[in-house]
Amino acid sequence: MPSRPDGLIRAFGMSGLQIASDMSRIEQIFGIDLGWAPPRARGRKAAEYEQFEAELRSEASRMSEFYEIFYCLENSIRRLVSDIMFEAEGIDWWQSDRVDKKRIREQSSLRRKKEIDNGITPRSDELIDYTTFSELSQIITDNWELFVPVFNSKSAVSNVSNQLNLLRGPIAHCNPTDELEQDRLNLAVRSWFRLTS
Repeated sequence: MPSRPDGLIRAFGMSGLQIASDMSRIEQIFGIDLGWAPPRARGRKAAEYEQFEAELRSEASRMSEFYEIFYCLENSIRRLVSDIMFEAEGIDWWQSDRVDKKRIREQSSLRRKKEIDNGITPRSDELIDYTTFSELSQIITDNWELFVPVFNSKSAVSNVSNQLNLLRGPIAHCNPTDELEQDRLNLAVRSWFRLTS
């Protein structure tokens, strides 16, 4: 070990480099992120993105916030439904009589089959991931006795779900919404969370 200050600094720097190298190797071997390196900036994958008009890009950026809200909301509802139904019926809950065969199970199967038949990578192996927002609401109201500990009113769940589904349409189909609809969306999302007991 060097005793001069410049030698100590050099040894310290080399130790840091060795640790960084070891951490990088561990991340690669185990496929994990240890959080030691700053995140790499990721650019947009669409190479032609700049060719769209600035106004359209700005509108898309503004609307992405509302897509993000719906993405989180719909997937959190999906997880809630899965967890509660699993608790009640076990691993094969999807095949139970609690999920309407014609209106939900068959429709979800058809959506998955359509993706496969068109050469698209299936989004999931779980058919609940192919349900629509209104079908998730239907599972909740059809099995209300299971969801009573979570929600405080069946009709309110139905009403708020319908409102959210209407507000979801323009966002899911890439149409802009005005400020009033954005306020309605924020209120409807708050109402959804207020329904939980």
